[in-house]
Amino acid sequence: MTALLDVDGVRAGYGDFQALFDVDLTVAAGGATAVIGANGAGKTTLLRALCGIVPITAGAIRFDGADLGSMPAHQRVAAGIAMVPEGRMLFPSLSVEENLLVGGHRPGPGPAWTVDDVLELFPLVRPLLDRPSSVLSGGEKQAVAIGRALMARPRVLLLDECSLGLAPIVVRQLYASVPQIQERGTALVVVEQDIGQALAVADRVSCLLEGRVVLEGRPDELGRDEITAAYFGTGGAE
Repeated sequence: MTALLDVDGVRAGYGDFQALFDVDLTVAAGGATAVIGANGAGKTTLLRALCGIVPITAGAIRFDGADLGSMPAHQRVAAGIAMVPEGRMLFPSLSVEENLLVGGHRPGPGPAWTVDDVLELFPLVRPLLDRPSSVLSGGEKQAVAIGRALMARPRVLLLDECSLGLAPIVVRQLYASVPQIQERGTALVVVEQDIGQALAVADRVSCLLEGRVVLEGRPDELGRDEITAAYFGTGGAE
């Protein structure tokens, strides 16, 4: 499959603190790439660099062959990159429906999503449309956050710690949407601490350790011991 998003030798950080060191990552059109690693590995920083929140200090990020350079975050959304942030970050003063509609205010060039499409993807959201987002459960908020990002019509959807703080049954329900999102033509970058969940939905996986890619490949080509060793930095990965 053709590479849609290509990360080449990227370095990034916060002031004097460098969080990413020469990171490479490829996301295929219509594919799902998982980025795994422990807390502090640099996963969220990588997503923030992809969507333009954190500037890179070296390397390049190419989207559909074009170098994003210093393109600001709002222009990347318009180009087709949307992010579901850790913590969901819904607008608490808005209803669920209003949160969804905000996502579609300036849609990108990707597959079209309507509120009805989101409700079909996440039926649990349907009876919640008129409720303020502040009263939702964690799983309900995560479904709305994903729906809001899809309303922006992304070609690449960045999911940051989708399972964080949620019950396993809710996590399974949310991740069941991934194949349907891909079928509509949207690729995904899934950041997860949950190794099993990440491997279940991804066709490629990259493991970060202290800001560096220490293992990369297809899940079916990587052994469980090899992945665990890379995740915890206990040897067996170069």
